[in-house]
Amino acid sequence: PELPTNVYRIDGKTRQLTVATGDVPRPNGLCFSPDESRLYIVVSGATPREIHVFDVAEGGTKLTNGRVFVNAGSGIPDGMRCDTDGDLWCGVGGGEGQDGLAIFKPDGKLIGRILLPERCANLCFGGVKRNRLFLAGSQSLYSLYVNAQGALLS
Repeated sequence: PELPTNVYRIDGKTRQLTVATGDVPRPNGLCFSPDESRLYIVVSGATPREIHVFDVAEGGTKLTNGRVFVNAGSGIPDGMRCDTDGDLWCGVGGGEGQDGLAIFKPDGKLIGRILLPERCANLCFGGVKRNRLFLAGSQSLYSLYVNAQGALLS
C-alpha cells in the first residue's frame, strides 16, 4: 500500500529501486521468456483480464514495446512459467471450463488446457528433468509429468 501498483526492478549491485513499467494496472503474475528477452505480466486491473508482454532492452534494465499478449476473456490468469520452448503455462480461474491451466505459444496462440475442479493460482516445473508440473489450486496441490521441460531460472 505504500507504493503504487507498478512493476519494479531492483538493481542487484546498487540495490536501487526503479519503476520498470507503470503501464499495467494491478500487475500480478510475472514470467520471463527462457532467453529473458520478454517479460509477461498478468493485468489484474483490466476487464476482461489480460496478459501483456514487454520486450526487455538495455541489458535488462528497460521494458519496451508493451502489448496485449492474451485477452483472457472470462478466465482469470494468475501465476505463470515458461518451458524451454518458450511456451507460457498459466494458472487460470473463472469457473467450470476455465479453472486449471492454459498453455500458449510465444505468439499467443492457445495450444492446450489442463482442467481442474478448482482455480490454479500458481505453478512450477520440478523434478530431476524439470518435467514434473506442480499446480497450486485454491484448496489442493496437484502434480503430473508433462512432455515439456521448465525453463531454467537465472
